[in-house]
Amino acid sequence: MTLDMADTSALTSENACSSVYNEVKEYYGKILKQSSDLKSNACVPSAKSVPEYVRKVLAEIHQDVVAKYYGCGLVVPECLEGCSVLDLGCGSGRDCYMLSQIVGEKGQVTGIDMTEDQLEVARKYIDYHMQRFGYKKPNVNFVEGYIEALAEAGLKEKSYDVIISNCVVNLSPDKKSVLREAYRVLKDGGELYFSDVYSDSRIPEDLKANKVLWGECLSGALWWEDLIRLAEEVGFSKPRLVTASIITVGNKELEKLLGDYTFVSATYRLFKLPKGSKEQPCLAIYNGNMTGAVGSFEFDAQYTFKANQVMEVDGDVASILINSRFSEEFTFQPPGVNVSGRCYSKPKDVSINPFELVKQLGIARVTSSTGGCCADSESCR
Repeated sequence: MTLDMADTSALTSENACSSVYNEVKEYYGKILKQSSDLKSNACVPSAKSVPEYVRKVLAEIHQDVVAKYYGCGLVVPECLEGCSVLDLGCGSGRDCYMLSQIVGEKGQVTGIDMTEDQLEVARKYIDYHMQRFGYKKPNVNFVEGYIEALAEAGLKEKSYDVIISNCVVNLSPDKKSVLREAYRVLKDGGELYFSDVYSDSRIPEDLKANKVLWGECLSGALWWEDLIRLAEEVGFSKPRLVTASIITVGNKELEKLLGDYTFVSATYRLFKLPKGSKEQPCLAIYNGNMTGAVGSFEFDAQYTFKANQVMEVDGDVASILINSRFSEEFTFQPPGVNVSGRCYSKPKDVSINPFELVKQLGIARVTSSTGGCCADSESCR
C-alpha cells in the first residue's frame, strides 16, 4: 500500500470525517466524565519522570481541569519563556494552564478543541488561574475548531513558536491535514512537540470503525513509519524521537478485538526549518542555562547535551539547533576544530523505531490507567 493510498482511505472522505468528529465529541464530551472512565491504558503516564519545576506548576491547576485530562505523555519542551504556543486538542486546558506559567506573562498560549463540553471547563477557570499565577491579564485563550482546519478557526500562518499536542492526533481521521496545518501556522524555526499513540503496523478499516477502540486512542493510531513519511512529505525535518513506552491495553474485550496489534506512547519533535537551510555536521557546546535543563539538555533519545561539553552533531540536528529557538543556547564550531579544555561526549546509538527504543533503554511497560502523569493531584506535589 502506498502512502497516498493509506492517507486517502475511506475515513478521510468528508462524510466519514464528520462521523468521526461527532463520535469523538460524544465520547469525550458525554461518555467520559473523568479520566477514571477510560476503558484502556492508552492514556498513560510519561516514560520520563516529571521535572520538579513542572510538578510545581501542575500543582497550581484546578482539579476540575485535571480530572478531565486524557493525555498520554508529558508535552513540556524546553526554552519556552516568552513563546507563543498552540495546543492542538487542548481538551479541558490542563496543558495550556501548565504552559501558561512556563511561558510567563509575556508569552501566549492558545488551545484549540472541537468538543464544546471540554472547552466549557477550560474557559470556566481562566480567571481563576490568572489570579493564582499573579497575571494582570490572561495569557491563555481557547478556540473552538478542528485541528485539521486551523485556518478556518482563525489561526494565522507563521504565528506560533511551538505547537504541542497530547494524545490527540490519533483521534483525527485526517492526520496529514493535521501536520500540514501545524506546519502552516508555525514560524520558521518553530517546533511541533507532541506525544501520541502509535501502532506496530497499519490498523485495518474494520478496527478503525469501532467507536470504543477509536475513542480510546487505539484504532486511530498511526503506524509509526507512516508518521515519519507524512511529516517529511508535509515539509518538516526528520522527526526526532524523544521517548517511548509500550502500552498494555488492560481490557480483555478490547485486547481480543485488537489481536496481535501492539501500541506505544511516543513523543516526537518536528521542526519547520527555513527554506534552503544547510544540513552540515558541526560541534555544539551547550551553555547549560535553559529552565528545566540546567546542566544537561536531553534533546531526544539520541542526543543529551551536557553543559560546556563538546558534542559532534549530524547535519540534521545541527540545522535544527542553529535555526530554532535553541540557537542562543549553544556555541557552534566547524567539525575538526580543536576546542581546548573541553570534554567531548558522543550521541547514543539508538533506534528510531519507538518499539525498539523501549527494548534498548529497558523502559518498563506501562500498565496503570491513570489518565496521564498527574490524574492524581498528590502525585504532582
